[in-house]
Amino acid sequence: MIDSKLKVLQMVAQHGTVTAAAEALHYTPSAVSYRVRQLAEELGVELLAPSGRGVALTAAARVVLRHAEVLYAEAERTYAELAATVDEPTGLFTLCGFSTAASRLLPPAASDLRERFPRITLRVIEAEPVRCFDLLLSGDADLALVTNTADTPPASDERFDQKPLLDDPLDLVVPEGHRLTRLSEVDLADAADEPWIVGSPGTTYHHLVMNACMTAGFTPNIAHHADEWETGTALVAHGFGIILVPKLARLQDWPVVRLPLSGDAAPVRRVLAATRKGGRDHPLVTAALERISSSSTLPVVRDEA
Repeated sequence: MIDSKLKVLQMVAQHGTVTAAAEALHYTPSAVSYRVRQLAEELGVELLAPSGRGVALTAAARVVLRHAEVLYAEAERTYAELAATVDEPTGLFTLCGFSTAASRLLPPAASDLRERFPRITLRVIEAEPVRCFDLLLSGDADLALVTNTADTPPASDERFDQKPLLDDPLDLVVPEGHRLTRLSEVDLADAADEPWIVGSPGTTYHHLVMNACMTAGFTPNIAHHADEWETGTALVAHGFGIILVPKLARLQDWPVVRLPLSGDAAPVRRVLAATRKGGRDHPLVTAALERISSSSTLPVVRDEA
């Protein structure tokens, strides 16, 4: 419906290098370069200029991309309206989300969609939030469940529609018999002097814990790194420290205690539903979000629009 070369330019702008754009699009770097050159020749302008190890967008490229965003949003609205005119949608529909969402929220929604719309092909992809946005932009996913990180696009990014979906409180996990289990209420600041188990630097989980602790007024004493809940819980059970886990996360059967947190600094992870701009009203997106909201026991963030 829209010249695919615009999508290639959009991905180069997103990633800053031809090689990274090629990887996201499943193309070869030479194919990406060729398509951008083709587009530049057709438009009669220069679109890219060398910049260090990457490329820089020219002023003409920014104009093209600004109008491309409008075109893509209108195309998504068109696809959504067309899908609403048929009784049984067909084709591939892909959901993606970060690890906890991919294990707790997406499978029931995908199962419900498969039952209601047997002619569609469903695919679920587990991915970190940053990659989820890449999957949306490249057309490899239609709906993403994400959390905000320092590296994800802001809510004002015109390429995406991001809406709050669920609030996921964080619990403190401590060994059985820990001093904090004797308190009637536990604030996160009560654990300021404890050894902490957090995710590897750069991961969403690492950012989550560090931000929560700093909001509570302290920097955690990091004793160990663990990216999987099972690993972190095992370390807690053996007395190596404590962890924060989202309410959505299921823990293995270890001798630990899960403590809800109270107080003004009680951390909450907000889960967002993201689509390409204009795609939120697609019937399959609407059906998936309705299923997720109705089945979750967590507080649902109501759409004010």
